[in-house]
Amino acid sequence: MEKIVSLAKRRGFVYQSSEIYGGFAGVYDFGPMGVELERNLKEQWWKKMVYERDDIVGLDSAIFMDPKIWEASGHTKGFSDPLVECRKCHKRFRADKILEEIGVPADEKMSEDEINKIFGENKDKIKCPECGKQNFTKVRKFNLLVKSNLGDFTNDNSKPVYLRGETCQGIYVNFKNVLDSTRLKIPFGIAQIGKAFRNEISPRQFLFRGREFEQMEMQYFTRPEDEMKEFEKLREYRWSALLELGISEKNLSWKRHENLVFYAKDAYDIEYNFPWGFDELEGVHARGDYDLTQHSKGCGKQLDYYDQEKNEKFIPHIIESSGGVGRLFFAIMLDAYTEDEMSGETRVFLKFRPEIAPIKAAVFPLLKNKPELVAKAKEVYEMIKKEIHPVVFDDNGNIGKRYRRQDEVGTPYCVTIDFDTMEDDTATLRNRDTGKQERVNIKEIISRLKI
Repeated sequence: MEKIVSLAKRRGFVYQSSEIYGGFAGVYDFGPMGVELERNLKEQWWKKMVYERDDIVGLDSAIFMDPKIWEASGHTKGFSDPLVECRKCHKRFRADKILEEIGVPADEKMSEDEINKIFGENKDKIKCPECGKQNFTKVRKFNLLVKSNLGDFTNDNSKPVYLRGETCQGIYVNFKNVLDSTRLKIPFGIAQIGKAFRNEISPRQFLFRGREFEQMEMQYFTRPEDEMKEFEKLREYRWSALLELGISEKNLSWKRHENLVFYAKDAYDIEYNFPWGFDELEGVHARGDYDLTQHSKGCGKQLDYYDQEKNEKFIPHIIESSGGVGRLFFAIMLDAYTEDEMSGETRVFLKFRPEIAPIKAAVFPLLKNKPELVAKAKEVYEMIKKEIHPVVFDDNGNIGKRYRRQDEVGTPYCVTIDFDTMEDDTATLRNRDTGKQERVNIKEIISRLKI
């Protein structure tokens, strides 16, 4: 964990938000390397969920929505975590997580009475993570929606507007719009990547749990009788998609939800082996007809589907795939982190698959004080940049240090221009994973980098 967080800052992947002012808890900024990795992960997800499917289309709904949407969905009353406060240091924590840390299973979906009962039974074992005291308030439910004063000119907060707590509600309320403006027929899906906001009680574990994050969600609308069949197909599809990104299968596992919300048919999490153990990376859920039914009641309009072939109307059932960009980013960084020995020294490198690597290739002149090598290297750099991006040019420091810098950010290949290049138009192509170097004709470099 410490190695990843340190590397993430040092090499420009992730910074603490507002760091020069002391930092802002639960919010992170993606640096030059991080924004490229983040973008590549989102592109790969979109490719898998939209471009490779004929039955799924995209959407980009607004962050601000009518407050009635959050009432109809149940978020204003039921979107909460169990909060407990230390009476000594006044720090607040999630009660379910404190219980989990002492080996007592708990769930945020439990009622206040249920979790207070468990908390009370184990109070002698529970210490404040901050000050170590054993003096807590009663557990109470804390709503996670982030309020805004958008359009509120009275300052009385009587009709609050919210930053969206999840992106899927924007999909549900646009179900009819998408249906009416496309030629899609059930079953079909709507995919979206976008910001979500939660007033987390105790954001922690780096990118795993934050207050501002991006979600990648796909809601798939099915006939009621086909829901569970499509659910199993989606589970298999998402598992294989994570493996295609390069995540080791040994670091993934399925966890079935034991405490389902009342409307759910089934729910699984794909868990990743984070530094603290297996924890949720992505969810695949069978939600029944709850969402469209609730919004139909809330807006007073029918959100059903008419099947012309069977001459029948029904409320579609929904299965969803939902994951956070930050959690996937974190898992990919952890999975790619590798240490080996090269030239008698410990080497750190990120073993990204080339398609998601922040930098696809780096071009070096062997020596920066030889104008002819620098000029040739820049020529090769410009040639590669037209076909493959991003590519970087680096002439700072000795060649060994340059290789190590690129290894640490996961660059798959380095191209070095040396004196032989001036004679035979070949360059040294170095492989990140093996350190192996080979001579390649400059005309062939682009095709080699595209492999």
